[in-house]
Amino acid sequence: MPRVQYTSSDVDLVARMMRAEAEGEGRLGMLMVGNVIVNRLKANCLDFRGLRTIRQVIFQVQGGNFSFEAVQKGNVFYNPARSVERRLAKLTLDYWREHPSKYALWYFNPYAPCPPTWYNQPFTGQYKQHCYYEPQANTCEGAYIW
Repeated sequence: MPRVQYTSSDVDLVARMMRAEAEGEGRLGMLMVGNVIVNRLKANCLDFRGLRTIRQVIFQVQGGNFSFEAVQKGNVFYNPARSVERRLAKLTLDYWREHPSKYALWYFNPYAPCPPTWYNQPFTGQYKQHCYYEPQANTCEGAYIW
């Protein structure tokens, strides 16, 4: 049973986002970005309360901007999904989770050392240029379920 319900269109959206956000970090970096997308859908807490579909996660607006920079800027995200990214997207939608993105709901590239917190959320680790952050203890049980 997959971690979340999804359609072929959802696989394409996740694949496009993974490529746009982390293509330069290789397959593992793209998997981690995909995992954060799935975690946001599963969490149903904090900034991600009420999200019910992959599409809602990808196109979520916070503070007047899209949550994912790739949607805002339009770069690679608006190119068609390639088969390699589609396979990686299916892995994250079905079962893939790994540290430091395992429970992460946020990531970003600070172009500097990773800060110990980001919006008061604890740092869980770094993979190449991206820093990953999971919710503070006891604030989002949904982030920790399969």
